[in-house]
Amino acid sequence: MKDAIITIKGLTKNFNGFTAVNDISFEVKGGHIFAFLGPNGAGKTTTIKMLTTLLNPSKGDIVLNGIDPTKDKDKARRSFGIVFQDPSLDDELTAYENMEFHGAIYKVPKRLREDRIAYLMNLVGLFERRNDRIKTFSGGMKRRLEIARGLIHHPKILFLDEPTLGLDPQTRNSIWDYIKKLNMEEGMTVFFTTHYMEEAEKVADTIAIIDKGIILKTGTAEELKGLTKTKSLEEAFLKLTGYSIREERSGAVDNLRTAKRIWGR
Repeated sequence: MKDAIITIKGLTKNFNGFTAVNDISFEVKGGHIFAFLGPNGAGKTTTIKMLTTLLNPSKGDIVLNGIDPTKDKDKARRSFGIVFQDPSLDDELTAYENMEFHGAIYKVPKRLREDRIAYLMNLVGLFERRNDRIKTFSGGMKRRLEIARGLIHHPKILFLDEPTLGLDPQTRNSIWDYIKKLNMEEGMTVFFTTHYMEEAEKVADTIAIIDKGIILKTGTAEELKGLTKTKSLEEAFLKLTGYSIREERSGAVDNLRTAKRIWGR
């Protein structure tokens, strides 16, 4: 069994008396695809922000690739790439210029940077569009470029926060084909948040179900279905949480609204 490349112990985040993430612990094995499954407001984005140095934990321990990101942010950042929920490309630059700029920020040597950009843009099927401005790209093309850009410094871990949010089913499937290819060819660990059941069940080696800042269960899709004696991951989620991921329980609505106000979701 591969060693853990991500280790989380007792991770907690409080915002003005509201506990967004509540004493969670888990591990992610190197080279695995790990899914954080839960509804909006469950604590997924807050967790990923703590893991990627964008938020400081209220308490708990994080180790990424042997590094404590709360103590050495720069070194930790060199270990991972990240694709955020919201678009972060410069629409006025070309695809190649966006890649080049990102590589320069990470101090990738120029010759290596050129080779890496060509390889990655070919890998996501965008090399022929390298000189086109981003504003001419579709949503799916932009997402593929963001994924390629996040890999230019050859990270050990790729973090994806709702990578297919708002995309049509065909484009979502295409994005996951690219991510799985990258996982296989790069030997890279993938950590993604989602509220799409089918994505987690189809793609992830391990799934953690989180609700209201607490991890309820962790395991493979088959293990979670076996544990709950259900036939689908959605049924397992329903049995563990008591509600469908698409529903807002009356008792949870206020909490979700509060969470959205606090961390901008």
